[in-house]
Amino acid sequence: MESSKKHIPKQQNLSLLWQFLRGAKRYFFTSMVCAAITALADMLEPQIFRAAIDCAIGGKDGNFPAFVMALAERLGGFSYLGENLWIMALAIIAVAVCKVVSQYAFRVNNTKAAETLVKSMRDRLFSHIQRLPFSWHMHNRTGDIIQRCTSDIDTTRNFLSEQLTSLFRIVVLLALSVTFMLSMHPALTLLALLPMPVIILYSFYFHKKIREGFMECDENEGKLSAMAQENLTGVRVVRAFGQERSEIDKFKKQNDFYTSLWVNMGKVLSRFWSTSDILSGVQVMLVVIFGAVFCVNGSLTEGEYIAFISYNAMLIWPIRQLGRMISEMSKAGVSLERIAYILNSPVEQDDPDAVEAPMDGDICFEHVNFAYENAPQLLHDISFTMKAGTTLGILGGTGSGKSTLMLLLDKLYPLEEGCGRITIGGTDIRKIKTDHLRRNIGMVLQEPFLFSRTIAENIGISSPELNLEAIRSAAAAAALDSSICSFAQGYETMVGERGVTLSGGQKQRAAIARTLLQDTPIMVFDDSLSAVDTETDALIRQSIAKRFGKASVILISHRITTLSAADKILVLDRGRIVEEGTHEALKCSGGIYQKIYEAQSSVQEV
Repeated sequence: MESSKKHIPKQQNLSLLWQFLRGAKRYFFTSMVCAAITALADMLEPQIFRAAIDCAIGGKDGNFPAFVMALAERLGGFSYLGENLWIMALAIIAVAVCKVVSQYAFRVNNTKAAETLVKSMRDRLFSHIQRLPFSWHMHNRTGDIIQRCTSDIDTTRNFLSEQLTSLFRIVVLLALSVTFMLSMHPALTLLALLPMPVIILYSFYFHKKIREGFMECDENEGKLSAMAQENLTGVRVVRAFGQERSEIDKFKKQNDFYTSLWVNMGKVLSRFWSTSDILSGVQVMLVVIFGAVFCVNGSLTEGEYIAFISYNAMLIWPIRQLGRMISEMSKAGVSLERIAYILNSPVEQDDPDAVEAPMDGDICFEHVNFAYENAPQLLHDISFTMKAGTTLGILGGTGSGKSTLMLLLDKLYPLEEGCGRITIGGTDIRKIKTDHLRRNIGMVLQEPFLFSRTIAENIGISSPELNLEAIRSAAAAAALDSSICSFAQGYETMVGERGVTLSGGQKQRAAIARTLLQDTPIMVFDDSLSAVDTETDALIRQSIAKRFGKASVILISHRITTLSAADKILVLDRGRIVEEGTHEALKCSGGIYQKIYEAQSSVQEV
């Protein structure tokens, strides 16, 4: 996908993230406050141990703030506390309870924030994808889109809930740890902080490598997902042509390459973490050794030494977490860019002066020229008029542009300025609201798509409020009612993914019934009767003419019998109209239509 070529600015990613956080901000704020309370509780425990060892047991004068000394005097002084150590034990328990409560509140609010964030992201992505133009979907694979809407969202959620929310706690831990350590022994504190810049710089050095690695892994995971999705939906084709081994080999090759990427990433991360472990171990060793030296020469008390080691452990943990945060930030940054690619893709938009024009007028194509992106021109100067309420037939070979005409009529592909006009009732379709246009054009595509729902739900999908009687009426008009009634569960029969439980003709007729329910003034049947026999074809066309005699009907077909009753027939060849007229006139014209007519008539006779 194009995200590998386009780099989204970091400011834009942060802005997008801030938008996603709208409904979750209060939960994230509460979790950060709870994290700060937990950090403060962590800081208090070593100080209680220090006071107990140095003052309560050792009888030394503690170098504590005035309010701590005042509190000790209120409790009877350190000598009294030394005789009643259970009081200090209760203080440790109270701090531990406070820590447990704050951690619980942190987890609850953090989970609420994360799930609210995910819901917001999924809702917005799905809504945006629904409004993206048809051409965008043609350029982007379904499996990769799904991966961006699932795996990339989870990666972003994990970073925010597990890493970013802990950042505030880490900042508090660092600030308080350094403050307490400086108050006890400035020289040992500077020694403890000496390796920190090296660890931080080393982490940033690996940031770029890790980020690039995750980008490549993420994109190839999308390719793997797309490959699996295509094979699962096309399993019948694979089996029919005996291509299981070929598809397995292709999947294995991509999977091996994807695995090798993660192995390489594991090597990079191993170097990063092992070096970080060595640097952290050296830092801890320096503190333990020099702390013992200072303790022996009397510049550091036993209680301060124990507290200092505790604070150093708290200090080194956030620094080491920084490396993990950078790693996770790299992954989240890649995922955000991939999500931003979708959300930054422009959606379909109407002209500011677009109207809901009447849709029961004449359909006119005026000098229409069209080419798909990065492809040679397909349609060349197409001009014709279809009178309202008539039937238009379109005949042409594969690639002649028949279906493209209908995609342009439905604005599934935009007709650029200077490439002609398409009007309905004299109104340029560019000036007609897209949703209004599509609500009034019923289309049965060449390859009908059915959802994994019941037959009734598939037929009535455009009008969920319709009852079974209306659905059966449309199915009967599509010559499908008797087939459905022969099923054990009738209209409640579940249709497999993409309609795999139905035959090709049944799928086409279900799609026709779905369109008939819309009762639109314009109806398009794009080679949608190719999978039914000629007798059923005739029955369906009779039902359509009887049911919607006033509708403008466009029939695209390779079958002459399907087009023979049309009021006008267009013959396309290589994107141009080469013949135009009625069936009676064209079958004797000596052109393409007559050749096809004679060939098909000969086959029928045989």
